[in-house]
Amino acid sequence: MHSPSLWQALHQRRYLRSGWPWRCALYFLTSVPLGAALLACLLVLALAGSLLTVVLVGVPLLLTLVLAGLPVAHVERRRLRLIDPAVPLADAHQDPPRTGPAAWLRTRLQERSTWRELGYALLFGCLLWPLEAAVIGTVLGVSGGLISTPLVMATAGGGEEARVIKLWLVHSYPAAFAVALAGLLLLPLLAYPLGLLAVGRAQLTRLLLDGASPQDDLRVRELSRSRMRLVTAFEAERRRIERDLHDGAQQRLVSLSMRLGLARLDAREEPLAELLAQAHGEAQAALVELRELIQGIHPRVLTDRGLAAAIEDIADRSPVPVDLDLDLPHRFLEAVESAVYFAVCEALANVAKHSRATRATVEARVDQGQLVVRVRDNGVGGADEADGTGLEGVADRISVLGGHLLVSSPSGGPTVFRLLVPCTPAPDRRLDAPPTR
Repeated sequence: MHSPSLWQALHQRRYLRSGWPWRCALYFLTSVPLGAALLACLLVLALAGSLLTVVLVGVPLLLTLVLAGLPVAHVERRRLRLIDPAVPLADAHQDPPRTGPAAWLRTRLQERSTWRELGYALLFGCLLWPLEAAVIGTVLGVSGGLISTPLVMATAGGGEEARVIKLWLVHSYPAAFAVALAGLLLLPLLAYPLGLLAVGRAQLTRLLLDGASPQDDLRVRELSRSRMRLVTAFEAERRRIERDLHDGAQQRLVSLSMRLGLARLDAREEPLAELLAQAHGEAQAALVELRELIQGIHPRVLTDRGLAAAIEDIADRSPVPVDLDLDLPHRFLEAVESAVYFAVCEALANVAKHSRATRATVEARVDQGQLVVRVRDNGVGGADEADGTGLEGVADRISVLGGHLLVSSPSGGPTVFRLLVPCTPAPDRRLDAPPTR
C-alpha cells in the first residue's frame, strides 16, 4: 500500500507519532538558508548586471538572472519530496532541437516554464523564506523557550529566577518545570498548524512549477498512445506488404525467370531465341528491383539478427567507408529497431549525397535505459533539417517513441547525428533467433 499524503496524515490519529511533523520542520528549516542565499544572489546579479550593462559585461549577468529559476526549481522539486512525495513534480523543460549552448539558451528563453520558474525564484527569495523563518522560529522558539526554562533558571538565573521567553518571570523550580511541561504539551499542538502550512506551501510550489494542467497531461498521454498505436499498425502493414511481396510476387518472378531460361535452351530459331533472351533479362532485372524494394520496406537481416547486424549491413553497402562501434547486448522492441535502422539509413545516405565526406563512424550503445546512436562524418557540414534531406521525417518518427534527434553540423564540419531513444529489452527476441519467413 502507498503511504498516505501529508493532508491524509493530518486526519489520522498517528500523525504525531509519524515522521510527518519532523519532515515539515526540516522543510521549513532548509527554506531559511536557501532563501537567504537566493536573495543575496538575485541582488548581486541584478545590481552588477544593471551597472555593467553599458560595457556589455552585464549582459551575461542579466541572462544568468533570468535563468536563475532553473537551478532553484530543480532544488525545489527535490525538496518537495519531504512534504509531498506521492507524485514527484516532473521537469517541464524540453530538450533543445540541436546541440550546443546557443540552441539550449534559445530554447530555454522561449519556454513558459523558464519564466514561471523565475517568478517562483523571485517569490521565494523575497517573500516566502522570511515567512517560513517566522513560522519555524515561532514553533521552535516558543516550545523550545518553555521547555528550556529549568535549564535557563539553573544556569543564567542562579537558581532563583528565570525569564520565560522574555515575557514573565518564574521564581521557583516547580514553576519552571510546570512551564517546561506546558512547552512539551504545546509542541504537538503546534505540529498541526505546521503541517497545514506545509500542505499549503506544497500546493503553491506545484501551482508555480508544474507547467501542465492535469487535463493537458491526459491529452498528451492519450495523444502519445494513439501515435504509438499508429506506428505499430504502420509497422505491421509494412511487414505484411514485405511478406506478400517476398512470398508472392518475388516467387512468381523467380518461376518466370526459370521458365524463360529453360525456353531459351530449347529455342533454336534466332529471332525467337533473341526475344526470349530479352524477356529473360527483363525478368531478372525486375527480380533485382523487387528484391531491393523488399529490402527497403523491411530488411530481412533486421528481423532475423537484430539492429547491430542490420547496421553492419548498411555500412557494408555504403559508398563511404564506415567505422562501427556497436555495443548492443540484446534485442529491442520492433518499433524501436525499425525506427533507428531507417534513421541510420537516412544519415548515411545524407553522408554519401551531401557531405563530401571520406569517412564516417556509427556508434551505438545502451546508456541508462536509452539507446544512444551517433553517426559522424568528416565532411563539409551545413546539414539542416529544413532542407528536405529527410531529417525532419526521421525526427518525427523518433519522437513518437519518446526519443530525440540532435543534429550538429557547423559549416566546415563535422556533422554529427545523435539519436536518443528510450528502450527496454525484448526478452522474446533473441540475437541468435532463426530466420523467419
